[in-house]
Amino acid sequence: MNNFEWHNPVRLVFGKGTISRLSQLVPPGANIMVTWGGGSVRKNGVWDQVMKALSGRKYADFGGIEANPQYSTLMRAVGIARKGKTGFLLAVGGGSVLDGTKFIAAALKFPGAEPWDILDKEAEVGNALPLGAVLTLPATGSEMNGNAVISRAETRQKKAFGSAKVMPVFSILDPETTYSLSPRQTANGIVDTMVHVFEQYLTKDVGNPLNERIAEAVLKTTVENGLKVFGSPGDYGIRANLMWSATMALNGLIGVNAAHDWTSHGIGHELTALYGIDHGQSLAVVAPNVMRYKKAQKMAMLARYARNVWGISGGKDEAAALAGMDRTVEFWNGLGVKTRLADYGIGEADFGMIAERLCGAGGKLGENGDIGKDDVVNILEMCL
Repeated sequence: MNNFEWHNPVRLVFGKGTISRLSQLVPPGANIMVTWGGGSVRKNGVWDQVMKALSGRKYADFGGIEANPQYSTLMRAVGIARKGKTGFLLAVGGGSVLDGTKFIAAALKFPGAEPWDILDKEAEVGNALPLGAVLTLPATGSEMNGNAVISRAETRQKKAFGSAKVMPVFSILDPETTYSLSPRQTANGIVDTMVHVFEQYLTKDVGNPLNERIAEAVLKTTVENGLKVFGSPGDYGIRANLMWSATMALNGLIGVNAAHDWTSHGIGHELTALYGIDHGQSLAVVAPNVMRYKKAQKMAMLARYARNVWGISGGKDEAAALAGMDRTVEFWNGLGVKTRLADYGIGEADFGMIAERLCGAGGKLGENGDIGKDDVVNILEMCL
């Protein structure tokens, strides 16, 4: 193994009834802004639990953060937070609400005139307002990392940033809050969890067998419980396993001393920005074709994935690898997630623009830095 460091200061509070812990976790005396999304938390009882825990505290709330959080929406929140002298942010919802809240936290302390520079120009996040989270949709792992992805409708862009400054002070994960998720939301979360692991595991063997086995455990747990959850959406054990798997997939642990890809996410973000398809849907389209396109370079890990996650035995590595890819697509289709661009009415008109935005001026993607503009177009053509 190579030398490495891993820092993750997030305090995670997991289990039934843990929303009541907010009264001890939120700093006393802080002016709080509670952020939320489309309103499901007000219908499923989560909001009432949060308000009970915050009884007697001074707070404002800001709702309407989109599934792909929009820069314009978040900047409205920034203005309200400044006016109200907000001292602490509390995100209540899924990964998109938490991502948006991370950006609000960074923008409130950003010294420049244009906070979009954090995303577009990779401007440093020197400071950020502290934030906490009550997670209700397992998918992004945002509850235990410093990453966020933000969209800007007027430029049809979706960009990511990462900073330890926007890691949550704490995150509360109560699996019971996920009982009311729709099948589509649940399925998207399963895909997102799996592709997060793929980006760090289906790359190349760097001599880190422990983390590779942890990655396989996350994948196996996600698959096993993903096969069960639609028949038993109110089963606490199933929901708890899916929630914990999503957190483990992107809290940094399995990425330590690993070769990272992130091509599927890069292309997927462009598809979401341009066509509005769900993030999980975009990944289900792109990831299998990144595997196929880079099969030769990823062969050893693709074969290992097929054997250790799907139980495919015998045969040569290539046969196993192909079988594992097929099983992945079959599994996602079985969850109701489509895996072709044609399924969403998307053609090739924007392929060149996507490639230019991802790899302009000689940029390269992939764990080997060998995926350029022509490769992105080729991958997208395979997705049709």
